[in-house]
Amino acid sequence: MVHTLAERTEVDLARAGDKAAFDSLVRSRMDAMYRLSLAIVGNESDAADAVQESFIDVWRHLPNLRDGGKFDAWLQRIVVNSCRMALRSKSRRHVRELPMASLESVDRPAPQAGDIALLRAALGHLSADQRAMLALHHVDERPLSEIAAILSIPVGTAKSRLFTARTALGRALAEEEAR
Repeated sequence: MVHTLAERTEVDLARAGDKAAFDSLVRSRMDAMYRLSLAIVGNESDAADAVQESFIDVWRHLPNLRDGGKFDAWLQRIVVNSCRMALRSKSRRHVRELPMASLESVDRPAPQAGDIALLRAALGHLSADQRAMLALHHVDERPLSEIAAILSIPVGTAKSRLFTARTALGRALAEEEAR
């Protein structure tokens, strides 16, 4: 969500066609949108492509955004949808690479190489929607209310989908550990 008056003004200027304001919005959100995209699509080139397509869509449709205060949720929904489309268009159902070092925050311990391989393999069994739920909640550390707004679903549905994604990841991890 847009939190300050300055951010809201920047969104309003961009909505009115101000390219400098839009560039500033893009620069301030690019890294976060890339991390989200990477967590969903699983490889760097597809993540970069999805983010680029997202910002093109944002520029095209920004004048139609009714509430500038909801810009961030709207942007994240566009990124999630771009990632879904990227996965569908390539007919991929698995994650080929997931550089966890770029997803980990500095205050978390780095996982061991075996743990990363196990997690990559397990994530490969999840749908794009399940990876999106896990990424929004655990990578971006979004509360359920924000995830619900981003995905345009009720909070109860977001909670249920997060539970389902966690359960699926747990099963996939167990299956991978058994191999």
